[in-house]
Amino acid sequence: MSTNRRNFLKLSALAGGSIGLGLLPGASDLLAAGPKADASRVQAVKPLRILILGGTGFTGPFQVRYALSRGHKVTVFNRGKTHPGELPKEAEQLIGDRNGQLDALKGRPWDVVIDIPTTLPVWVRDVAQILKGNVERYVFISTTSVYSDNSKPGMDESGPLAQYQGADAMKETQATLRRFPLYSPLKVLSEKEAEKWFPGKTLIIRPGLIVGPGDETDRFTYWPVRLDRGGEILCPGDPKTDLVQFIDARDLAEWTIRMVEQETTGIFNALGPKSRLTMGELLDGLKTVTTSQSRFTWVDTDFLLSQTVSPWNELPVWVAPRGPEQGFSMLSNKRALKKGLTLRPIPDTAKATLEWFRKQPAERQARLRSGITPERETEVLAAWHAQKK
Repeated sequence: MSTNRRNFLKLSALAGGSIGLGLLPGASDLLAAGPKADASRVQAVKPLRILILGGTGFTGPFQVRYALSRGHKVTVFNRGKTHPGELPKEAEQLIGDRNGQLDALKGRPWDVVIDIPTTLPVWVRDVAQILKGNVERYVFISTTSVYSDNSKPGMDESGPLAQYQGADAMKETQATLRRFPLYSPLKVLSEKEAEKWFPGKTLIIRPGLIVGPGDETDRFTYWPVRLDRGGEILCPGDPKTDLVQFIDARDLAEWTIRMVEQETTGIFNALGPKSRLTMGELLDGLKTVTTSQSRFTWVDTDFLLSQTVSPWNELPVWVAPRGPEQGFSMLSNKRALKKGLTLRPIPDTAKATLEWFRKQPAERQARLRSGITPERETEVLAAWHAQKK
């Protein structure tokens, strides 16, 4: 497997929502979905008992607050180590561990369980054995990284899935999961395990790249921060034809709760935009929330690859428009849109992300966790200009 492929799978794993910690957002941020989401902000008609496995990472706090705002009773189950004490007091907290410490879940009834952090099929099996008979429906948050063939644009939920090649998937652990090629097939098997225990009552949501305030990976954050710094900016590919896809964590969280309210089952790719979005349109949208003077220098794909600049890793969000991964940013989200997925405007996501990032400690702001370094960016831009001359 090539280095670029390994890097791609590694960051795709992060894109599925299983990794990534975030600070708890305020309720005003959570509900600021814009005029298109007005209908979705009203209190739910039928209050539900919702169990959220996880709930304190990146998307979880958004789910908790949104569900509470709509009149639901929320219980979270986690180790109590991530941002302890920051969830609203209205949410019940159960302490345990997916690695065998599940006693707190025994004998308790809920209408639905939302499984956010699972990457191992054994975690689904063990919790399902306890919840079976006490929970009506199972929601599994998966990832678009489950698809084995990303070369075809427009692929929908029926696309081919990654295959597990190991000896026994139920013996895989968090330690073995560090081999990132295992991430995708184990997510596939986790989906199947949920469907096995809750046949016909399972909702599987496959998010693409999850972005927004609280994203500790900086997969999207790099761009608004870079534009805010100003100056000449290395921009990848063709601004008019290279497409990108992602979803704001708040949009994902809120839509998940609304899907729960509708008792929806099935499989859905969860990502935006509503229609095609080019890399140029993305950066133009980001630029509207900064006051810095910046200029875009668009560098074509062949030159970037010749300079060993890594798509997705050094230039986040962007995927080379040809080759085995070209379809990764052109997946179909038609099913989700038909089921009421709403998406914030780019400036909304960019502004909230910048505001969150500026509140981080100085040492955190000084070192982005994704994106090309300033020194490397200067070097590649110099080589590009030299070639053009």
